[in-house]
Amino acid sequence: MRKLRKLACSGSVFVVSVLLLPVQALAAQCPAPEEAAGGPANGHTRYVETHLQPAIIKPGDKPFTLAERMRQYGVPGLSVAVIHHGKLDWARGWGVRDTASCAPVTPETDFQAASISKVATAVLALKLVEQGKIGLDSDINEALRSWQLPKDPKLAPHGVTLRQLLSHTAGLGVHGFNGFLPGEPLPTTIQILDGLPPSKSGPVRSILPAGAQFEYSGGGYMVAQLALSDAAGTPFAALEQRDVLAPLGMTRSAFAQPPSAATTSNVAFGYENGAVIPGHYQIAPQLAPAGLWTTAADLARLLMDIQGAAAGQPGHLLSPAMARQMLTPVKDNWGMGVAIYPGKPKRFGHDGVNAGYRSFMIAYAQKGEGVVVLANAGQARPLMDEVVRAIAADYGWQDIAVPATVEKKLSLAQLSKAAGRFVGGGLDAVIEARPDGLYANAGAPVAERLITISPRRFRAESLGVTVEFAPDFASLTFIEGGPPMKLVRVNGKKPPT
Repeated sequence: MRKLRKLACSGSVFVVSVLLLPVQALAAQCPAPEEAAGGPANGHTRYVETHLQPAIIKPGDKPFTLAERMRQYGVPGLSVAVIHHGKLDWARGWGVRDTASCAPVTPETDFQAASISKVATAVLALKLVEQGKIGLDSDINEALRSWQLPKDPKLAPHGVTLRQLLSHTAGLGVHGFNGFLPGEPLPTTIQILDGLPPSKSGPVRSILPAGAQFEYSGGGYMVAQLALSDAAGTPFAALEQRDVLAPLGMTRSAFAQPPSAATTSNVAFGYENGAVIPGHYQIAPQLAPAGLWTTAADLARLLMDIQGAAAGQPGHLLSPAMARQMLTPVKDNWGMGVAIYPGKPKRFGHDGVNAGYRSFMIAYAQKGEGVVVLANAGQARPLMDEVVRAIAADYGWQDIAVPATVEKKLSLAQLSKAAGRFVGGGLDAVIEARPDGLYANAGAPVAERLITISPRRFRAESLGVTVEFAPDFASLTFIEGGPPMKLVRVNGKKPPT
C-alpha cells in the first residue's frame, strides 16, 4: 500500500484528502491499442512515451515508460495536447476509454474538464462585459433577474461583483459540489444556489468580507452562471456554445449535463482506485464551475485564443486589454477564471477534479507555448505531472515544470529560515527545521519530512506538490502538483488538533 494525497481545484470540492491505493494494475486489463489508434505520432510523442520521471530521483535512476506508469498509477486513458509557436503542435491519446470495450483514447475522446470549466466561463463573462451586457464591477444583483443573492450588510454591504466572482474574492461559500448518478433527479440552478433538494450542497451565501481575500468558491461561479444567462436572455449552455465553443472550433466540447449522444459516442468513463465509478460518470448540473465535457485539443484552442488576445493579436474572443485583465492577479495568484503562476515569464492555467477524472492545463501568457492533460482516473495527478515534466523537458520549458532532480542537503541554519507557521488557501501548516531536513504538519498525526530541491524549493511527497519560498521566506507558493496557492507566514504556533 502507498499513501497518496490529492490537492486540486475541483469541480467537486477544493480537495485535501488522503487515499490509500494499491500499487497494482487495473482489475480489468486491455491489450495496448495500436500506436495509430491514439492519433498522430512523432518524435515528441515518443519522447513522452519513454522519458517519464518523478520530481525526485536518485543518481542513476532511469526514466520510466508511459505504459509502465499508466499501469502503476492505475490510469486507463490519457489525452494530451501541446501548443508550440502559437499553434496546436500535436494531440493524441494513450490507453483506453474504458476497460469493458477496450476502445482506445483518441484526440476526439471526451473527458470531464471539472474546474477547468471555469476558464471557459470566465471568457464568456468577459466577452459579455465587453458587449455591455453585464458590468464587471457592479453589484451582481443588477444583472440577476430570476434570483437575487441575499444581501449581507456586514460582509458585503455593496454586494459582490462579477470580477470578484471570477477571481474567488467575493467571499462566498460552497467550495465545490457533489455529482449525481445518471438518472438521479437534478436540481435547477436556483435550487443549487439556495441549497434546496435535490441539491446536495448548502446555500451559496457570503461567509467572508467581499473583496478582502481569496477563497475558492464554486458557488460563486453558480451565481455568475445565472447572472450571465439572465443578462443575455439565453440558457448558459447555449450561450457558451454560441459565444465561446463554436467560434473557437471546439467541436467536441459542450456544457451538456447529462452528456449528449454526440459526447457519449466517444467518451472516457471515470475510474477511482482501479474501478469504474457507478454510472460510468457523474452528472454535474453545476455547469459554469464543473460541467464542461471536452478534449485536450479543444482546451488547447481555448488557451491559444487567450494567448493570442493577450499578445495583442486581433480576431480573438476578447480584446487585448480584457485578456490582459483576465491574466492579472486580483488576489494572491488568481486572475479572472485562471490561476497565475508566480515568477517570470508569466504562466496561467487551471486544474480540476471530478469523480473519476483529473484535468490540468498551463500555458505561457506572452508566448504561444502550453500543454493540456486529461485523464480518466481520480489518482492520475502524479502521472500527469510526470507527463508535463517530460513535455517541458522536451520543449525546453523549465518554467512550466521543475526538472527531475536529486535531493539536496542544507545546513540547519539554512533550513531554519523556512521554519514557522504558514496559512492560506484553507491550509494551516507548521514547518519545523530539524538537522535532517524540514518537517511540515498541517494537522496530521505525524509531521512529514520535506525533500530539499534547493535552498528555497521543497517537495511534499504525500501531497505530490513542490513549494517555493519567497526570497525573504515570508510566504510559500505551490509551484507544481497543484494550484499555485500562496501560504503566508503568521505569528504564533498552530493550535493542537
